[in-house]
Amino acid sequence: MSAMAEPASFRARVAAAVADPRLAEAIARTTGTARRKRAAAVASWADFASARALGRDIKDHVIAHLGHYLALFERNARASGAEVHWARTAQEACDITVRICRAAGARRVTRAKSMLGEEIGLPHALREAGIERIETDLAEHIIQLAGERPSHIVWPALHKTREQVAELFRARHHDAARGADVAALVASARRELRAGFFAAEVGISGANFLIADSGAVCTVTNEGNAELTTTPPRVHIVTAGIEKLVPSTAHAMTLLRLLVRSATGAEVTQYTTFHCGPKRAGDPDGPEAFHIVLVDNGRTRMLAEGLREMLRCLRCGACLNHCVVFRTIGGHAYGGTYPGPMGAVLTPALDGLAANRDLPQACTLNGQCQEVCPVAIPLPKLLRGWRDRSWREGLEPATLRRSLALWRFCVLRPRLYRLAAGGAVRLVRMFARNGWIRRMPFAGGWTRDRDFPAPPARTFLEQYHRSSSARGERR
Repeated sequence: MSAMAEPASFRARVAAAVADPRLAEAIARTTGTARRKRAAAVASWADFASARALGRDIKDHVIAHLGHYLALFERNARASGAEVHWARTAQEACDITVRICRAAGARRVTRAKSMLGEEIGLPHALREAGIERIETDLAEHIIQLAGERPSHIVWPALHKTREQVAELFRARHHDAARGADVAALVASARRELRAGFFAAEVGISGANFLIADSGAVCTVTNEGNAELTTTPPRVHIVTAGIEKLVPSTAHAMTLLRLLVRSATGAEVTQYTTFHCGPKRAGDPDGPEAFHIVLVDNGRTRMLAEGLREMLRCLRCGACLNHCVVFRTIGGHAYGGTYPGPMGAVLTPALDGLAANRDLPQACTLNGQCQEVCPVAIPLPKLLRGWRDRSWREGLEPATLRRSLALWRFCVLRPRLYRLAAGGAVRLVRMFARNGWIRRMPFAGGWTRDRDFPAPPARTFLEQYHRSSSARGERR
């Protein structure tokens, strides 16, 4: 967990986010650029649709034969000199990682950005073990200084404006930049972090792909910080979810083309590195020991609970950038490691539905997330599945259940429904005429943060019947 104080409930977090104009500005800057770049990248790729289908099929094949590819990866990774560890839970993964750090005599570790590390609570575990953690990704460095959690899976500091980052660096850096321009801020971070790269005894990274036929680990970054995190220290630890497997490097390259275009709109990311075992005789650099911690943490349970399609996820963030809800409330409002549509599916699976039943409801089901997903995850279907389960398990509030029961009673009686709908329309128009529409009873959820337009004078059915009668059609 981060040190950031968050309102207790989802509704309270949403209210705080909607009321923050600087947050809206920060989100709009980044997601707007991401959407434009992705659209251009996809438009220029004539075979995008077929590549997307292939990417989906690769992931589905691996998920269907997960046991086979896990065994193959372990065998080849061990043959390369790596040590492979298995963790059923987040706690086991943290315990293994801390144990390796202590065995190496580590007082400090460098860490490349990893959502899996956030998921299992690794920053907290290292802090509890008394091990200094140096985040090397620029955005992760920013939120570490701020004592916050990531708000986006690709741009963890998306919620901060450039001006806020400049203020933070002036307060926390030893040799801070004076200006707020990007070049000055990057230079300030470089000066602050450089010594840490070479002082750390252990480097910890995640993995974008695990290559089964070679035992290699693939990492993708835009800053080169992962290479400095994994190469100078004596020990390199990889923490990775078991769903990251692909059969071969060729399959990884297919998925990389989809991942990078969907995440940043580029054709290829600046740094794509394949790590395969520790340093060998004659190698000019590299770690003396190479550990891979394979983490389940609910993934096999997702297979059994009808969420296997979610295991395709490449963590590109496209669904977040195109989600009208995420772009309104940001990532922290979701309350878990993963925000946006993918988080609304994953968080109930990882942390329980009872504590997170609001997340699947925070969706318009407009389908944009599925449309832009590079591996065609049916996110709206999975969200509807959580809603259905929440209803079946009695997790919905009693007021909602009674309201829907009343609505059902009316719908099954068409004359009563038309009478009620017509009366509601006329009532709302009365409030609109007097300028009281924001103070209508039971409408606060709509009118608190947005306009509630006055409805037409007649309901849709009334207008339809009038139009049909005018044309002489039979009803």
